[in-house]
Amino acid sequence: MDSTANDEAAAWCALLRAPGVGSRTLNPLLLGGTTARQLIEDPPPNVPAALRDYLREPDHAGIESDMHWLDQPRNHLLTLVDPAYPALLRELANPPTALFLHGDPDILGLPQLAIVGSRNPSSGGRRNAHAFAAHLAGTGLVIGSGLATGIDAAAHEGALSVEGLTLAVTGTGLDRVYPAQNRALAHDIAMNGLLVSEFPTGTPPLPANFPRRNRILAGLALGTLVVEAALKSGSLITARLAAEAGREVFAIPGTIHNPLARGCHALIRDGAKLVETGDHILEELGPLLRRAGFSPREAVVPETGVTETLDPQHQSILDAMGFDPATTDQLVARTGFPAAEVSSMLLLLEMQGHVSSEPGGLFTRV
Repeated sequence: MDSTANDEAAAWCALLRAPGVGSRTLNPLLLGGTTARQLIEDPPPNVPAALRDYLREPDHAGIESDMHWLDQPRNHLLTLVDPAYPALLRELANPPTALFLHGDPDILGLPQLAIVGSRNPSSGGRRNAHAFAAHLAGTGLVIGSGLATGIDAAAHEGALSVEGLTLAVTGTGLDRVYPAQNRALAHDIAMNGLLVSEFPTGTPPLPANFPRRNRILAGLALGTLVVEAALKSGSLITARLAAEAGREVFAIPGTIHNPLARGCHALIRDGAKLVETGDHILEELGPLLRRAGFSPREAVVPETGVTETLDPQHQSILDAMGFDPATTDQLVARTGFPAAEVSSMLLLLEMQGHVSSEPGGLFTRV
């Protein structure tokens, strides 16, 4: 980075660290033709007093931390005035003033689908997120999510499992990973995709950061898929932000007995598209994808192995279970088998991958 570019990047980092001053204040100033360096060295009269006071003595230690981070390989700062700034994100009423990037920045320009959902999903919800992400990433779509546990992690992992592209928008500075248990996943994403944040280095995972993270996630994508969500959750905030931005919102329906399906059902009642397969999403996004010059590849369907013929008693357990969660007692009542026998068959069916155990002593057919 030459000295002039270095000075300008440092000026942007200084502005991004101004306390109490956000993009609503900075964007009009910087889009008016004033460079970040000019804004710092000779603030125009319309600069708010709080920003003017800060510019007299900016956060030098924080700026030095940001510049050190930017000197590392595959780290970038993309500003609102850069021609490479994502066009879809620029359409938001309040786009981020700048983005810190770690990984391949070209991914930002490719068609994306955001996949979001519960941090504590059912095993079925986790499988759905992984499967939808794998299928859609296999066609060439970038899968975006928020690097959280649960559905987010499953979506990222699904895309990576087919060597597809995935992008994670974080609610912290990119010098840290939150939650820490996703450190290895974040590394895989950085090596095969992109990590994105509007927050400078050292920013901790404050609660107020995540709605801001969600607006970026929704803003970058052509559509947002909600896999599982409670009625009050951050995933519904992301879906609302996507709808407000004029983007498509998709939801996977579930059993009425699953509280994590209620958020999806509420979205569907409010106009979200009900989807059962990844191809339903591609069909809905078709005109937008063609306009972007994107032609989906044929997704590779993994081998499912030889179809297994079950013991008649085991099949009776599955038939009695149906597709709603059931307890051992319910299955005893429905089949007439002894409780010990039902428990033994459920254990074997779970080991074979035919059922999964859920919290509360429930079993669900896979």
